[in-house]
Amino acid sequence: MNLITQFELASKSQTQLRGLYKEVFNELAKSDRNSPERRNALASLENIITALSMR
Repeated sequence: MNLITQFELASKSQTQLRGLYKEVFNELAKSDRNSPERRNALASLENIITALSMR
């Protein structure tokens, strides 16, 4: 999983952000502990939450 940046999220609607949150959350649930994929998913979720809270 690639890291999703604040810049990428800036152009997304609230509906798109919520859908993306669900997808990333599911990827997080499938990831192995301490893997790069898990770290990227966690950081991406934080970015999505921040983007949602700014709207």
